[in-house]
Amino acid sequence: MTVLGPRTGSEAVALYEKNPQAIPLAGGTDLMVAWNRGTLNHKTILDLSAVREWRAIAKTETGVLIGSLLPLSELQKDPVIFEKFPLLVQAASIVGAWQIQNRATLAGNIANASPAGDTFPPLVVYEAVVHTVSPHGPRSIPVREVFAGVKKTTLGPGELIASIELPFLKQNPDRQLFRKVGGRAAMTISKTAAAGLLWLKPDGAVKELRFALGSMAPTVRRLRAAEKFVKGKKLTPEIVSEALELLKKDVSPIDDWRSTIEYRLRVSQNLLEAFLLGHVPQR
Repeated sequence: MTVLGPRTGSEAVALYEKNPQAIPLAGGTDLMVAWNRGTLNHKTILDLSAVREWRAIAKTETGVLIGSLLPLSELQKDPVIFEKFPLLVQAASIVGAWQIQNRATLAGNIANASPAGDTFPPLVVYEAVVHTVSPHGPRSIPVREVFAGVKKTTLGPGELIASIELPFLKQNPDRQLFRKVGGRAAMTISKTAAAGLLWLKPDGAVKELRFALGSMAPTVRRLRAAEKFVKGKKLTPEIVSEALELLKKDVSPIDDWRSTIEYRLRVSQNLLEAFLLGHVPQR
């Protein structure tokens, strides 16, 4: 095995350009599994762990920039992220055990592009932006547009994630939700995961709804049809019932060894229904 060890972001880009076959290594929680299986023998690894500039959190007037190499355990401790983006903190807190959280990174989670990524629904409802660097210059990509399929991304050759931007919400939501449904309470791959933000007008009508589901399709899905339908309406049982039907337009549940299509669809509708009717305990 050949291991390349850049110490700066620019050095990482230069080495990746010269070694396009290299496999980027961030926290390594997925890559080490492949290493133990022997599938990385004779491969070239681009070890990014020494690029300290990508381990920081930066606050701006409009949001927070999370360095691509920041461990999930450090993300949870940041007071601004804890206050302003609690759904992401909740998701990070259930990614494996604390040993995994001490190594795993948000950018690694995104680049791995698993359909069951726990952080993806919160990132989507927060409308996060992924900032990348490459020999062709920087690029900013809405997080949903990074995912192209199971374990596939739209990142180009030689392109590395430098940071993830979380824009501050203009107004605190009236309701917010993160929920992961799995075979057990901890250290499990989700059958479905949901994140939601809801803003209401003074008269109780919906000002804005953002709702996203993970583990329901090859990529994380935002419920655009349901969001558009409920906007401006009061959440009566009849309106909520119609929104549950519209959920089917935006998801294509997968059928695998963890769960069935029918179960995933029913649970996701139950989560959306409870959230819209205000039956989910709020943090």
